[in-house]
Amino acid sequence: MAEASGTNQGERLIFLVGAPRSGTTLLQRMLQRHPDIGSHPEPHLVTPLAHLGVWANVERAPYDHINAAEAQRQFVAALPGGEQDYWAACRAYLDILYGRMLDKLGTRYFLDKTPAYALVLPFLVKVYPRARYLVLTRHPLAVFCSYANSFFEGDAEQAVAFNDILGRYLPAIAEFLRRPDIEKHHLRYERLVQEPERELAGCFDFLALPDHPQAVEYGAEQGPAGGYGDPKVRHHTRPTADSLEAWAADLAADEGKRRLAERVLAPIAPADIAAWGYDKRRLFEPLGRAAGKKSEPSLRWRLDSYRLQRKVFLGLRRNIHRNRLGRLVRRVRYYCDVLLRE
Repeated sequence: MAEASGTNQGERLIFLVGAPRSGTTLLQRMLQRHPDIGSHPEPHLVTPLAHLGVWANVERAPYDHINAAEAQRQFVAALPGGEQDYWAACRAYLDILYGRMLDKLGTRYFLDKTPAYALVLPFLVKVYPRARYLVLTRHPLAVFCSYANSFFEGDAEQAVAFNDILGRYLPAIAEFLRRPDIEKHHLRYERLVQEPERELAGCFDFLALPDHPQAVEYGAEQGPAGGYGDPKVRHHTRPTADSLEAWAADLAADEGKRRLAERVLAPIAPADIAAWGYDKRRLFEPLGRAAGKKSEPSLRWRLDSYRLQRKVFLGLRRNIHRNRLGRLVRRVRYYCDVLLRE
């Protein structure tokens, strides 16, 4: 697809594609140590743009999103270039924002690490077919356990009910990896933490940048402030492979959690898991080596502000739709809506 004329930032953009809890924050921190790469915490510029109605709809909006989507589709169909004009408009919007940030940072590339982009990759590729795409995958069961342990105090049932990470992200990223028309570089988390210098050198080569071995020491400089990335990354200064199979000990010690993992993985096609770089038939093999070992380290973090916040949030949220606190919150929200009504 030919790019529209005008200020095009596509060739200066790097999109780091990966599911939550797959190591994307770690890789971002290392990559931005390169003098030619700038970044910012998960800007989420693309996700809302993808759901304006022409590509996909939102579930709810403070306007009639169903009629708006249909009206936009009809309008776009009537444009001289049809959908190509729409992609050009989306690109122009993003070009200005990314371009201003590139001007501020003064770097050759801007790295956008927003995991939610993995769910709108077809849209993103329509807008930026010539961007550079780095794809990071991790053992699916490690992602499953890390998500539950990091955000739901180990409660996998609650984690899956809130967001089926594997069911949503794994097929979407696998489909993207199989696309032959997009320039991309695929990394696996396990290799990244075991041989970080080698894996980073591969990234820099893909980006046509000189190698920068010092990037592996990501703790030597302050990373992007704030954001929604991995809160554990700030406790380390370089990658570590110490807990690569801690997830296996976690599942080996919790039969219910293991059975839930099996149910979550059951509908996912072996070909999708193979695209990630893993064999579905062998995913549970590490459990045999994990008997008696300690489980996921995230369950033993010190009680820092992040962990305390998560504990309080999860405690308040439990049964929120059925208890007195929930009724109070809904009542307060009603009065707030009345006060803020224009």
